[in-house]
Amino acid sequence: MTPTGASPIAVSALDARSITRWTLASRIAVAVALPLVVAIAFGPAYLSANVIDKLTTLFIYILLAVTWNALAGYGGLISIGQQGFFGLGAYATVRLADAGLTPYPALFVGAGLIALFAYLISFPMLRLRNGELGIGLWVLAELMHLIVNLDSLVQGETGTSLIALNAFSIEARRAYTYWAALGAVAGLIILLFILLRGPVGTAIQAIRDNEEAAASVGVRVKSTRRLIFVVASLGAALAGALWLASATTFQPKAYFGVQWTAYMIFMVLVGGLGTFEGAIVGAVIFFLIEAWFGAFGVWYLIGLGTTALVFALFVPKGLWGLISSKFDLQLLPLGYRVALPSLGRSNR
Repeated sequence: MTPTGASPIAVSALDARSITRWTLASRIAVAVALPLVVAIAFGPAYLSANVIDKLTTLFIYILLAVTWNALAGYGGLISIGQQGFFGLGAYATVRLADAGLTPYPALFVGAGLIALFAYLISFPMLRLRNGELGIGLWVLAELMHLIVNLDSLVQGETGTSLIALNAFSIEARRAYTYWAALGAVAGLIILLFILLRGPVGTAIQAIRDNEEAAASVGVRVKSTRRLIFVVASLGAALAGALWLASATTFQPKAYFGVQWTAYMIFMVLVGGLGTFEGAIVGAVIFFLIEAWFGAFGVWYLIGLGTTALVFALFVPKGLWGLISSKFDLQLLPLGYRVALPSLGRSNR
């Protein structure tokens, strides 16, 4: 029996609708990405030293972008203090290496310790809301900077070096840093994809949109926000440790500078705040702009600021957000889609 005024064909189409996540485009994207990552993993065997260094830098930028996007774009937790975790990740690596731990394991152990630190400070910091949280994290980052400066190993702003890296040849060091960066960014992207695609992703977006309403339907607000905060801090700490492995020198002012968070904001705004693919696209765009125009000094920074302002005003969804809405394109889908077969097909 059909509803009044509804044709049998329309009813048949509605009955045949299906809920899906993956589209043809997303399946193709994953099918291409997997062998591409494998090919990139063998990069040190066939790529030049300059290309390896450039790709390592790109991996670090992607790591920063995807984790800040998870924090702000999906979690609604606007932070302008992520440089604190970036700097602490590098500092922890220096300290662990000085204590005798092999440098490359120290990168990941140090980042893990900073994630634990982020978990502890999340209890008081996540009581803050909106702008208060952003300013509070920036103040905390400055406090971290001052405390690190007091360490005799660091020697104030004079800094120090990751001397333990001298045990490796230049070629080995370049390859190990490259693989560590590739592994870190791949691991964090997979982790975030799993988290944001599951109940945590649904919960954190509900909290972002309306915390009180989310809590009223049983969403665990505090623990969910804390989880996203810790993962984002882990990503920033890993990025700082990897930057240290690439640069070998540690000067607190360079690592705790607010420009790192500014870079994160730029990448996410240009790529698309709150879109999974957008953060990666934004990181690639920032990397290319830096490679082509970084030598222009202050004009380069002015250009970055102007570009971010233009996107914020006229393309608020970012480049990928614009592409996605225009062409209904999702390469790494997090949500569900209602798929309706064509009327011709439903007749069969």
